[in-house]
Amino acid sequence: MPEAFEPNKPPRLDVTFHDYLVPRADPGVYTVRAEHLLEEADGTRVDTEPLPAAEQKFEIRAARFTLHETSVHAFYPPAGSSGRYDAVLPHITLDRAILPWERPLTGARSRARAPWVALLVFREGELPDDPAATGDTKPHTVAELIEPVETDVIGPILKPKGITPGIAASTCATIDVPREVFRRVAPHQEEMYYLAHMRDVARPVQRADGEFLMEGKYAVVTANRFPREAGRYTAHLVSLEGYEAQLAPGAPGTHRALRLVSLSSWAFTTDLTNALDIPEMLRHLVEPSWSGHPEDLALRINPPKGQPQDDAERYARARLELGYAPVPFQTLSGELTYAWYRGPATPVTAPEVPDQVGGRGYTTADHALIYEQDHGLFDVSYAAAWTLGRTIALADPDYSAQLTRARRELANRAATLRAMGADPARARTDPDTGRGLAALHELASDGGRSLAAALTEPVEPGPAPRVAGRRRLNRAEGRALLAEERSVSLLRSTAARNTGDMPAWLDELGLLRGIPFCYLVPDPRMLPPESMRMFRIDERWLDAVLAGASDVGLHTTLDRDVDTHLRAVVSRSRRSELVPGAGLLINSELVKAWPDFPLVAKTAADTPIAELRQERLTSNILLYLFQDVPDVIEIREPGQGIHFGIDIGDRIGLRSLDGVEDPLGGSTGEYFPDPDHPDGDTVFSKYLRYRPDGGERDVLRLFGVDGLVPGLAGAFELEDLTPSQFAVQLINSPVRQRLVPRGPAFPAAGSTGPVPPAPPATTTGSLR
Repeated sequence: MPEAFEPNKPPRLDVTFHDYLVPRADPGVYTVRAEHLLEEADGTRVDTEPLPAAEQKFEIRAARFTLHETSVHAFYPPAGSSGRYDAVLPHITLDRAILPWERPLTGARSRARAPWVALLVFREGELPDDPAATGDTKPHTVAELIEPVETDVIGPILKPKGITPGIAASTCATIDVPREVFRRVAPHQEEMYYLAHMRDVARPVQRADGEFLMEGKYAVVTANRFPREAGRYTAHLVSLEGYEAQLAPGAPGTHRALRLVSLSSWAFTTDLTNALDIPEMLRHLVEPSWSGHPEDLALRINPPKGQPQDDAERYARARLELGYAPVPFQTLSGELTYAWYRGPATPVTAPEVPDQVGGRGYTTADHALIYEQDHGLFDVSYAAAWTLGRTIALADPDYSAQLTRARRELANRAATLRAMGADPARARTDPDTGRGLAALHELASDGGRSLAAALTEPVEPGPAPRVAGRRRLNRAEGRALLAEERSVSLLRSTAARNTGDMPAWLDELGLLRGIPFCYLVPDPRMLPPESMRMFRIDERWLDAVLAGASDVGLHTTLDRDVDTHLRAVVSRSRRSELVPGAGLLINSELVKAWPDFPLVAKTAADTPIAELRQERLTSNILLYLFQDVPDVIEIREPGQGIHFGIDIGDRIGLRSLDGVEDPLGGSTGEYFPDPDHPDGDTVFSKYLRYRPDGGERDVLRLFGVDGLVPGLAGAFELEDLTPSQFAVQLINSPVRQRLVPRGPAFPAAGSTGPVPPAPPATTTGSLR
């Protein structure tokens, strides 16, 4: 069922469904015999002493009583999961594509190669040896499987050929299934043909959920039972070889139970009350929350509906739409009022501001305050960021000690350079070598002693050197000296030797690591439960928090004079590709349910955007940071790329089988059973097996009168369906939500006004 490529769409699976895969030879012992015959050119046989014939026996073995775990590619529902699986048919995907048809199953449809394995689903309390439905099995030898010690338990009727003493003594995993349970849940032999198919993946595809579907062939075995009732279930891939007599409706027998080989098993839970409704929750995540406007997916406090009543309300609305939140504020004079705060995550492109932070070091946050004269209010966003960066730096003893040591070394070097600059006799001395360089100059001057003579002569005390008075450099001269090329080179080499891990530490801070959540989302109304909010990164806010961390240990004017050299060296060593440009926050129960949240960001040209950070901040809140603003955000339900069940309530959404009017495998827009039919039948009311005990009906009736397969075939005016055609009708693709661009969600750089309304869109959200 190949899918056509569409530009600007995620990579699609190119998959072909096949009915079955016939092995070239069945398992067994084969003999190859070679004889030598001598013939004339005309074909006349020459009578000679016959040469001895050569025989070679070989055996083709196939899985029969055990299956290695590496043969299992995937299964659905996921092991240990809890969800609303009442309309799902569990299935297992096998890497060994030929496995379900490696052994012949005698009886009806044997010529069509019915599989010898089936996927049986049991509810808690149905298996005596596994009452909690945890997937437990019991070990038995193959001999005990075929001939159980218990007289009221029957095993498979297998021919002894091929079962060697070693195989008979080997151990396999088994389950004892009560006779009535087996009759109720096991497929009839004529139905098994429809419950397995082969899937051929034409090209490898990396899905958004992280599953890498390699090119190749896979076998899929589907169960025939819906987990309709709430509770725990276990699924077992079992061998039905030798049980052909028990696969007919109303098969006779006085046995209590049947002993089956369990080749693979897992457990899951159907929760009909508190289960996550994944499709609805994903849909709600990307839907605007209050007015149906795509811009409501931006991280902001959405103001109430209605027109503003006065200028004050209009001003407040404009601030809220820009992503600000009111916070308590106390002025230096002691007055209590409020100020505006906006964190690094903004719904608009932050405007350029005067270079108040990041250009040179500061010792107080007051330099980053923004005062709005028209309304007499402060914007404390950058001041709070500077203070936060300083606090985080001081809380890290390793970083603060390293920064303080670097400042001390730079200050000492600058003081030495100034002292030497005021003393012409020492001006040419390299501070790194001290007096050694001056001594060598003296030895090399005219009339000086040779180095050998100087080293051999005894040291004699001489008169103390006279210290000439030195003129102290003023501040301007000192700064001019430190600005000289030689001084700059010496200061930067000193900074480079002492920066250590500071650039990497600041890179991590630039990714908002260690930033308290209340600084990212200052008001819980910005990120309500079951919501997703997108944002740009305010680079000025990042500059402020990094400046606060970099200004630790800045005390004197000399510290400030040499701070530019330390900043330059650190900035050169930082990784520019780690600067985020945009991100999103998700607050949902889905975050708790999915350990690896399946989300991908792309450009309009379908190019992935680098993901710089993905972190679960709380059990329900997830943060993503991207290198640039995405054009497309896609969230896909995790799990196997394709699974099976009833996808439209209690009816099947029909898919095209011929690819003439609709794409092959695409929706025809019709449903089965027809909702407009006077009978009003559904899959669950008409096509489930009757239970004599009156319990919940949950097993599909596939064949015979009122069978699902003949009914579906009739909907397409066919006499019958093949396994692959039946599988296509029951496909349940994972839910996927995509956000695509619709209008300028973010104003141009430098804009400070409210976000302009975007044009109406039929999509579920926007980014630009």
